[in-house]
Amino acid sequence: MRTVPEIDLTDPTVLNDPFTAYDRAGDQAPLARLLAPGLGPLWAITRHEESRAMLTDPRFGLGADSFLRPPGIPEHCRRYLHTMSEMDGPEHTRQRRLVAPAFTPRRAAEFAPRLQAIVDGLLCGLTGELDLLAAFARPLPMEVICELVGIPDEERPTWRTSGAAVASGYGPAFLAAIPEIIDSARAAVERSRANPGADLLSHLIRAEEDDRLDDTELVTLVWHLVLAGQTPTNLIANAVETLLAHPDQLATLRADPTLAPGAVEELMRWCGPQLLTTPRIAREDVEIDGVTIPRGDKVTASIAGANRDPLAFEDPWTFDITRPAQARGQLGFAHGPHFCLGAPLARVQTEIALTTLLTRFPNLTLAGELTRAPDPGTWRLAALPVRLD
Repeated sequence: MRTVPEIDLTDPTVLNDPFTAYDRAGDQAPLARLLAPGLGPLWAITRHEESRAMLTDPRFGLGADSFLRPPGIPEHCRRYLHTMSEMDGPEHTRQRRLVAPAFTPRRAAEFAPRLQAIVDGLLCGLTGELDLLAAFARPLPMEVICELVGIPDEERPTWRTSGAAVASGYGPAFLAAIPEIIDSARAAVERSRANPGADLLSHLIRAEEDDRLDDTELVTLVWHLVLAGQTPTNLIANAVETLLAHPDQLATLRADPTLAPGAVEELMRWCGPQLLTTPRIAREDVEIDGVTIPRGDKVTASIAGANRDPLAFEDPWTFDITRPAQARGQLGFAHGPHFCLGAPLARVQTEIALTTLLTRFPNLTLAGELTRAPDPGTWRLAALPVRLD
Protein backbone atom coordinates (compact mmCIF):
# COMPACT_ATOMS: atom_id res chain seq x y z
CA MET A 1 0.00 0.00 0.00
CA ARG A 2 1.32 3.43 -0.87
CA THR A 3 2.21 5.89 1.90
CA VAL A 4 -0.59 8.38 2.55
CA PRO A 5 0.48 11.87 3.71
CA GLU A 6 -1.05 13.28 6.88
CA ILE A 7 -2.22 16.85 7.48
CA ASP A 8 -2.68 18.09 11.05
CA LEU A 9 -5.58 20.55 10.92
CA THR A 10 -4.50 22.07 14.25
CA ASP A 11 -1.01 22.91 12.97
CA PRO A 12 -0.64 26.73 12.78
CA THR A 13 1.27 26.45 9.51
CA VAL A 14 -1.69 24.58 7.98
CA LEU A 15 -4.21 27.07 9.35
CA ASN A 16 -2.14 29.98 8.03
CA ASP A 17 -1.51 28.45 4.60
CA PRO A 18 -3.74 25.46 3.84
CA PHE A 19 -3.09 25.81 0.09
CA THR A 20 0.58 24.89 0.42
CA ALA A 21 -0.22 22.07 2.84
CA TYR A 22 -2.69 20.43 0.46
CA ASP A 23 -0.43 21.06 -2.53
CA ARG A 24 2.49 19.27 -0.86
CA ALA A 25 0.23 16.38 0.06
CA GLY A 26 -1.11 16.25 -3.50
CA ASP A 27 2.44 15.98 -4.82
CA GLN A 28 2.74 12.69 -2.93
CA ALA A 29 -0.70 11.16 -3.53
CA PRO A 30 -4.27 12.11 -4.41
CA LEU A 31 -5.34 11.06 -0.93
CA ALA A 32 -4.38 12.36 2.52
CA ARG A 33 -5.38 11.68 6.11
CA LEU A 34 -6.65 14.68 8.06
CA LEU A 35 -5.81 14.75 11.74
CA ALA A 36 -7.90 16.72 14.21
CA PRO A 37 -9.15 15.98 17.74
CA GLY A 38 -12.65 14.52 17.77
CA LEU A 39 -12.99 14.08 14.01
CA GLY A 40 -12.20 10.38 13.84
CA PRO A 41 -10.98 8.82 10.57
CA LEU A 42 -11.18 11.48 7.83
CA TRP A 43 -9.70 11.24 4.36
CA ALA A 44 -9.14 14.16 1.99
CA ILE A 45 -8.85 13.92 -1.78
CA THR A 46 -6.27 16.49 -2.81
CA ARG A 47 -6.48 16.53 -6.60
CA HIS A 48 -9.02 17.96 -9.03
CA GLU A 49 -9.98 14.97 -11.17
CA GLU A 50 -10.29 12.60 -8.21
CA SER A 51 -12.29 15.18 -6.24
CA ARG A 52 -14.82 15.61 -9.05
CA ALA A 53 -15.13 11.85 -9.35
CA MET A 54 -15.76 11.34 -5.62
CA LEU A 55 -18.44 14.07 -5.52
CA THR A 56 -20.48 12.21 -8.15
CA ASP A 57 -19.73 8.67 -6.97
CA PRO A 58 -22.82 6.95 -5.47
CA ARG A 59 -20.51 4.87 -3.28
CA PHE A 60 -20.03 8.01 -1.19
CA GLY A 61 -23.06 9.61 0.45
CA LEU A 62 -24.05 12.02 3.16
CA GLY A 63 -24.85 10.65 6.59
CA ALA A 64 -25.38 11.67 10.18
CA ASP A 65 -21.61 11.79 10.70
CA SER A 66 -21.21 14.28 7.83
CA PHE A 67 -22.39 17.16 10.02
CA LEU A 68 -21.46 18.53 13.40
CA ARG A 69 -24.46 19.59 15.48
CA PRO A 70 -23.40 22.42 17.77
CA PRO A 71 -24.61 21.79 21.32
CA GLY A 72 -27.17 24.09 22.88
CA ILE A 73 -29.61 24.48 19.97
CA PRO A 74 -33.18 24.62 21.38
CA GLU A 75 -35.21 21.47 20.83
CA HIS A 76 -38.00 23.22 18.91
CA CYS A 77 -35.46 24.49 16.35
CA ARG A 78 -33.83 21.20 15.49
CA ARG A 79 -36.39 20.03 12.94
CA TYR A 80 -35.49 23.06 10.82
CA LEU A 81 -31.79 22.19 10.64
CA HIS A 82 -32.16 19.32 8.16
CA THR A 83 -31.40 21.42 5.09
CA MET A 84 -31.03 20.33 1.46
CA SER A 85 -27.26 20.21 1.86
CA GLU A 86 -27.78 17.35 4.34
CA MET A 87 -30.08 15.27 2.12
CA ASP A 88 -29.37 12.51 -0.35
CA GLY A 89 -31.54 10.51 -2.71
CA PRO A 90 -35.19 11.22 -3.60
CA GLU A 91 -35.76 13.72 -0.78
CA HIS A 92 -32.88 15.87 -1.99
CA THR A 93 -33.87 15.52 -5.64
CA ARG A 94 -37.47 16.58 -4.94
CA GLN A 95 -36.60 19.69 -2.92
CA ARG A 96 -33.85 20.76 -5.29
CA ARG A 97 -36.20 20.40 -8.28
CA LEU A 98 -38.77 22.64 -6.59
CA VAL A 99 -36.30 25.33 -5.52
CA ALA A 100 -33.85 25.31 -8.45
CA PRO A 101 -35.95 27.47 -10.84
CA ALA A 102 -35.60 30.38 -8.39
CA PHE A 103 -31.79 30.24 -8.57
CA THR A 104 -31.00 29.97 -12.28
CA PRO A 105 -28.44 32.27 -13.94
CA ARG A 106 -31.35 34.02 -15.69
CA ARG A 107 -33.08 34.73 -12.37
CA ALA A 108 -29.80 35.96 -10.91
CA ALA A 109 -29.37 38.35 -13.86
CA GLU A 110 -32.92 39.61 -13.42
CA PHE A 111 -32.20 40.25 -9.75
CA ALA A 112 -29.06 42.27 -10.58
CA PRO A 113 -30.72 45.74 -10.45
CA ARG A 114 -31.99 45.03 -6.95
CA LEU A 115 -28.54 43.75 -5.98
CA GLN A 116 -27.02 46.97 -7.32
CA ALA A 117 -29.41 49.05 -5.22
CA ILE A 118 -28.51 47.07 -2.09
CA VAL A 119 -24.77 47.46 -2.74
CA ASP A 120 -25.15 51.19 -3.40
CA GLY A 121 -27.13 51.62 -0.19
CA LEU A 122 -24.53 49.85 1.93
CA LEU A 123 -21.60 51.76 0.43
CA CYS A 124 -23.30 55.14 0.61
CA GLY A 125 -21.82 57.20 3.42
CA LEU A 126 -18.82 54.94 4.06
CA THR A 127 -15.63 56.93 4.40
CA GLY A 128 -12.22 56.98 6.05
CA GLU A 129 -10.83 53.94 7.87
CA LEU A 130 -13.16 51.07 8.75
CA ASP A 131 -13.57 47.33 8.88
CA LEU A 132 -14.94 46.53 5.42
CA LEU A 133 -15.97 43.05 6.57
CA ALA A 134 -18.27 44.43 9.25
CA ALA A 135 -19.44 47.49 7.29
CA PHE A 136 -20.08 45.90 3.91
CA ALA A 137 -19.17 42.26 3.19
CA ARG A 138 -21.01 40.79 6.19
CA PRO A 139 -24.33 42.72 5.99
CA LEU A 140 -24.64 42.43 2.19
CA PRO A 141 -25.81 38.78 1.96
CA MET A 142 -28.39 39.30 4.71
CA GLU A 143 -29.81 42.31 2.85
CA VAL A 144 -30.01 40.12 -0.26
CA ILE A 145 -31.78 37.35 1.66
CA CYS A 146 -34.29 39.83 3.08
CA GLU A 147 -34.98 41.10 -0.42
CA LEU A 148 -35.39 37.57 -1.77
CA VAL A 149 -37.71 36.47 1.01
CA GLY A 150 -39.70 39.70 1.06
CA ILE A 151 -38.88 40.89 4.58
CA PRO A 152 -40.45 44.32 5.27
CA ASP A 153 -38.06 47.18 6.02
CA GLU A 154 -39.21 47.47 9.63
CA GLU A 155 -38.26 43.85 10.37
CA ARG A 156 -34.85 43.90 8.73
CA PRO A 157 -32.86 45.22 11.73
CA THR A 158 -33.68 41.98 13.59
CA TRP A 159 -32.53 39.92 10.61
CA ARG A 160 -29.31 41.94 10.35
CA THR A 161 -28.48 41.38 14.00
CA SER A 162 -29.24 37.67 13.82
CA GLY A 163 -27.28 37.28 10.58
CA ALA A 164 -24.22 38.97 12.07
CA ALA A 165 -24.40 36.60 15.05
CA VAL A 166 -24.51 33.55 12.76
CA ALA A 167 -21.58 34.90 10.73
CA SER A 168 -19.51 35.36 13.88
CA GLY A 169 -19.40 31.60 14.45
CA TYR A 170 -20.39 29.30 17.27
CA GLY A 171 -20.92 30.91 20.65
CA PRO A 172 -23.64 32.43 22.86
CA ALA A 173 -24.67 34.97 20.21
CA PHE A 174 -24.89 32.22 17.57
CA LEU A 175 -27.12 30.07 19.78
CA ALA A 176 -29.37 33.01 20.62
CA ALA A 177 -29.69 33.94 16.94
CA ILE A 178 -30.96 30.55 15.73
CA PRO A 179 -34.42 30.70 17.38
CA GLU A 180 -34.70 34.36 16.38
CA ILE A 181 -34.05 33.57 12.71
CA ILE A 182 -36.34 30.54 12.73
CA ASP A 183 -39.17 32.51 14.38
CA SER A 184 -38.66 35.29 11.83
CA ALA A 185 -38.66 32.76 9.00
CA ARG A 186 -41.90 31.21 10.22
CA ALA A 187 -43.49 34.65 10.31
CA ALA A 188 -42.27 35.32 6.77
CA VAL A 189 -43.79 32.06 5.51
CA GLU A 190 -47.12 32.87 7.17
CA ARG A 191 -47.09 36.38 5.66
CA SER A 192 -46.32 35.12 2.16
CA ARG A 193 -49.02 32.48 2.42
CA ALA A 194 -51.60 35.05 3.51
CA ASN A 195 -50.53 37.77 1.08
CA PRO A 196 -48.48 36.33 -1.80
CA GLY A 197 -46.15 38.72 -3.57
CA ALA A 198 -43.17 38.54 -5.91
CA ASP A 199 -40.77 37.11 -3.32
CA LEU A 200 -39.15 33.66 -3.30
CA LEU A 201 -41.47 32.21 -0.65
CA SER A 202 -44.58 33.33 -2.54
CA HIS A 203 -43.20 31.75 -5.70
CA LEU A 204 -42.70 28.42 -3.92
CA ILE A 205 -46.08 28.60 -2.19
CA ARG A 206 -47.79 29.03 -5.58
CA ALA A 207 -46.36 25.71 -6.79
CA GLU A 208 -48.74 22.89 -7.63
CA GLU A 209 -50.61 21.84 -4.49
CA ASP A 210 -49.49 18.21 -4.67
CA ASP A 211 -45.88 19.16 -5.35
CA ARG A 212 -44.78 21.96 -3.07
CA LEU A 213 -42.69 22.54 0.03
CA ASP A 214 -44.54 22.37 3.34
CA ASP A 215 -44.11 25.03 6.00
CA THR A 216 -41.30 23.18 7.77
CA GLU A 217 -39.42 22.86 4.48
CA LEU A 218 -39.97 26.54 3.65
CA VAL A 219 -38.71 27.70 7.04
CA THR A 220 -35.72 25.36 6.68
CA LEU A 221 -34.99 26.86 3.26
CA VAL A 222 -34.82 30.36 4.75
CA TRP A 223 -32.49 29.15 7.51
CA HIS A 224 -30.33 27.48 4.85
CA LEU A 225 -30.17 30.77 2.90
CA VAL A 226 -28.91 32.53 6.02
CA LEU A 227 -26.14 29.96 6.43
CA ALA A 228 -25.26 29.88 2.73
CA GLY A 229 -25.08 33.67 2.70
CA GLN A 230 -21.73 33.48 4.45
CA THR A 231 -20.03 32.38 1.21
CA PRO A 232 -20.37 35.82 -0.48
CA THR A 233 -19.36 37.50 2.78
CA ASN A 234 -16.04 35.68 2.97
CA LEU A 235 -15.48 35.63 -0.79
CA ILE A 236 -15.84 39.42 -1.05
CA ALA A 237 -13.46 39.99 1.87
CA ASN A 238 -10.92 37.48 0.51
CA ALA A 239 -11.26 39.04 -2.94
CA VAL A 240 -10.48 42.54 -1.72
CA GLU A 241 -7.42 41.25 0.13
CA THR A 242 -6.25 39.32 -2.94
CA LEU A 243 -6.75 42.16 -5.42
CA LEU A 244 -4.91 44.62 -3.19
CA ALA A 245 -2.04 42.13 -2.99
CA HIS A 246 -1.97 41.88 -6.81
CA PRO A 247 -2.03 45.50 -8.02
CA ASP A 248 -1.57 44.51 -11.67
CA GLN A 249 -4.73 42.40 -11.57
CA LEU A 250 -6.56 45.11 -9.65
CA ALA A 251 -5.63 47.65 -12.31
CA THR A 252 -6.77 45.27 -15.06
CA LEU A 253 -10.18 44.80 -13.45
CA ARG A 254 -10.59 48.52 -12.80
CA ALA A 255 -9.74 49.28 -16.42
CA ASP A 256 -12.23 46.73 -17.74
CA PRO A 257 -15.13 45.86 -15.39
CA THR A 258 -16.50 43.44 -18.01
CA LEU A 259 -13.80 41.06 -16.77
CA ALA A 260 -15.70 40.74 -13.49
CA PRO A 261 -17.35 37.34 -14.21
CA GLY A 262 -13.98 35.75 -15.03
CA ALA A 263 -12.40 37.52 -12.08
CA VAL A 264 -14.96 36.01 -9.70
CA GLU A 265 -14.24 32.52 -11.07
CA GLU A 266 -10.51 33.05 -10.59
CA LEU A 267 -11.07 34.46 -7.10
CA MET A 268 -13.12 31.39 -6.20
CA ARG A 269 -10.26 29.24 -7.45
CA TRP A 270 -7.57 31.28 -5.71
CA CYS A 271 -9.17 32.29 -2.39
CA GLY A 272 -12.65 30.76 -2.23
CA PRO A 273 -13.78 30.47 1.38
CA GLN A 274 -14.59 26.75 1.45
CA LEU A 275 -11.43 24.69 1.95
CA LEU A 276 -13.17 21.31 2.24
CA THR A 277 -16.46 19.86 1.05
CA THR A 278 -18.97 18.34 3.44
CA PRO A 279 -17.62 14.85 4.27
CA ARG A 280 -19.20 11.90 2.50
CA ILE A 281 -19.46 8.46 4.09
CA ALA A 282 -18.07 5.46 2.20
CA ARG A 283 -21.01 3.08 1.67
CA GLU A 284 -18.62 0.26 0.84
CA ASP A 285 -14.88 -0.33 0.73
CA VAL A 286 -13.53 1.94 -2.04
CA GLU A 287 -10.05 1.91 -3.51
CA ILE A 288 -8.46 5.20 -4.58
CA ASP A 289 -4.98 5.11 -6.07
CA GLY A 290 -4.12 1.82 -4.39
CA VAL A 291 -5.47 2.86 -0.97
CA THR A 292 -8.64 1.26 0.43
CA ILE A 293 -11.05 3.55 2.20
CA PRO A 294 -13.03 1.30 4.55
CA ARG A 295 -16.82 1.30 4.54
CA GLY A 296 -18.09 3.88 7.05
CA ASP A 297 -15.05 6.19 6.86
CA LYS A 298 -15.52 9.87 6.05
CA VAL A 299 -14.08 11.41 2.88
CA THR A 300 -13.89 15.07 1.90
CA ALA A 301 -12.65 16.80 -1.22
CA SER A 302 -9.93 19.36 -0.60
CA ILE A 303 -11.16 22.34 -2.59
CA ALA A 304 -7.96 24.17 -1.62
CA GLY A 305 -5.88 21.39 -3.17
CA ALA A 306 -8.06 20.71 -6.21
CA ASN A 307 -8.23 24.36 -7.20
CA ARG A 308 -4.42 24.60 -7.41
CA ASP A 309 -3.83 21.21 -8.97
CA PRO A 310 -1.24 21.60 -11.77
CA LEU A 311 -2.87 18.69 -13.61
CA ALA A 312 -6.07 20.75 -13.91
CA PHE A 313 -4.81 24.34 -14.16
CA GLU A 314 -1.86 25.72 -16.07
CA ASP A 315 0.42 27.71 -13.78
CA PRO A 316 -1.98 27.23 -10.83
CA TRP A 317 0.07 29.38 -8.44
CA THR A 318 -0.44 32.47 -10.58
CA PHE A 319 -3.50 34.61 -9.87
CA ASP A 320 -4.85 35.64 -13.27
CA ILE A 321 -8.33 37.15 -13.72
CA THR A 322 -7.98 36.73 -17.51
CA ARG A 323 -7.52 32.97 -17.24
CA PRO A 324 -9.32 31.45 -20.28
CA ALA A 325 -12.83 30.23 -19.57
CA GLN A 326 -12.09 26.71 -20.79
CA ALA A 327 -9.23 26.51 -18.26
CA ARG A 328 -11.38 27.29 -15.23
CA GLY A 329 -13.53 24.56 -13.71
CA GLN A 330 -12.86 25.59 -10.11
CA LEU A 331 -14.60 23.55 -7.39
CA GLY A 332 -15.36 26.41 -5.00
CA PHE A 333 -19.09 25.76 -5.38
CA ALA A 334 -18.53 21.97 -5.16
CA HIS A 335 -19.66 19.60 -7.91
CA GLY A 336 -22.29 16.99 -8.67
CA PRO A 337 -25.71 16.62 -7.02
CA HIS A 338 -24.74 19.03 -4.23
CA PHE A 339 -23.30 21.75 -6.45
CA CYS A 340 -24.18 25.02 -4.70
CA LEU A 341 -27.73 25.91 -5.72
CA GLY A 342 -27.14 29.60 -5.05
CA ALA A 343 -23.93 29.81 -7.10
CA PRO A 344 -25.44 32.02 -9.86
CA LEU A 345 -26.71 34.52 -7.29
CA ALA A 346 -23.44 34.44 -5.33
CA ARG A 347 -21.49 35.09 -8.54
CA VAL A 348 -23.61 38.10 -9.59
CA GLN A 349 -23.65 39.45 -6.03
CA THR A 350 -19.85 39.29 -5.83
CA GLU A 351 -19.39 40.81 -9.29
CA ILE A 352 -21.58 43.80 -8.45
CA ALA A 353 -20.06 44.22 -4.98
CA LEU A 354 -16.47 44.26 -6.25
CA THR A 355 -16.95 46.43 -9.34
CA THR A 356 -18.99 49.00 -7.42
CA LEU A 357 -16.55 49.07 -4.52
CA LEU A 358 -13.52 49.50 -6.79
CA THR A 359 -15.22 52.19 -8.88
CA ARG A 360 -16.48 54.18 -5.92
CA PHE A 361 -13.21 54.02 -3.99
CA PRO A 362 -10.27 54.27 -6.43
CA ASN A 363 -7.83 54.86 -3.53
CA LEU A 364 -8.88 51.79 -1.53
CA THR A 365 -5.94 50.46 0.53
CA LEU A 366 -5.38 48.22 3.53
CA ALA A 367 -5.21 50.07 6.84
CA GLY A 368 -3.81 47.48 9.20
CA GLU A 369 -2.59 43.95 9.72
CA LEU A 370 -4.95 41.20 8.58
CA THR A 371 -5.84 38.30 10.84
CA ARG A 372 -7.73 35.16 9.94
CA ALA A 373 -10.18 33.08 11.93
CA PRO A 374 -8.46 29.79 12.90
CA ASP A 375 -10.90 27.63 10.94
CA PRO A 376 -9.60 24.50 9.15
CA GLY A 377 -12.73 24.32 6.98
CA THR A 378 -13.12 27.94 5.92
CA TRP A 379 -10.63 30.50 4.61
CA ARG A 380 -11.94 33.70 6.18
CA LEU A 381 -10.74 36.95 7.64
CA ALA A 382 -11.53 38.03 11.18
CA ALA A 383 -11.56 41.66 10.01
CA LEU A 384 -10.67 43.68 6.92
CA PRO A 385 -9.30 47.11 7.96
CA VAL A 386 -9.16 49.47 4.97
CA ARG A 387 -8.90 53.12 4.10
CA LEU A 388 -11.44 54.13 1.50
CA ASP A 389 -10.38 57.69 0.67
